[in-house]
Amino acid sequence: TIEQGLPDWSRDRSDGAVSSQYSTDSLLRLGIGGPVELQLGSSPWNYLRQNADGIHSRSRGHGDTRLGLKLALPSAGEAFSWGLLGSVEFTDGAKDFRSDERQYLLGAQFNLQANQRNSLGAYLEEVRSGGRDSTTMAFSDNYTLTRTLTLYTEAALLHSANQASGTVAGAGLTWMVNPRVQVDAGFDHRLGGTAAEWQSNLGVSVYLGH
Repeated sequence: TIEQGLPDWSRDRSDGAVSSQYSTDSLLRLGIGGPVELQLGSSPWNYLRQNADGIHSRSRGHGDTRLGLKLALPSAGEAFSWGLLGSVEFTDGAKDFRSDERQYLLGAQFNLQANQRNSLGAYLEEVRSGGRDSTTMAFSDNYTLTRTLTLYTEAALLHSANQASGTVAGAGLTWMVNPRVQVDAGFDHRLGGTAAEWQSNLGVSVYLGH
């Protein structure tokens, strides 16, 4: 399976300096037998625009390469599923788009189908880079409103490598336009600590296979 993202856009303003970045993410998922999946990802196109003290700069290039292994683990019942993901991100990207240190990730996803309409999820993630750790604990509740519309709520505890921590919570909607196209939109708001005050997302997924 090939997953190709549309460009993401982020903007940051600090001490009179403004930067805008556009990036696209690509992911190749290859089943290599049973419950094991090999993943190869990167951001092949990035564009960065910076303005500070009357100086304007532009740069383009590819991001770091990520190599991962996903394992779907057995469960006692059909209502519960879980899996593990381990990956390493190399520092092979262009100068303005690569990490300073190699990054290692270990994540675990848990899903419980509570009833026909309601499903619960939990995600735990540990990222280590340069001898420092960042941790994410996220919980979600998905409720099916109709055959094509799903409402979700989520909350997360974030701990970054610089020892700052914060909590966020939000909600969103997922709409199956047709069997091949899905649209989702949502937001998160900071509850406390160090985190972005507001975050929003808008996504479109298109299945191009047969």
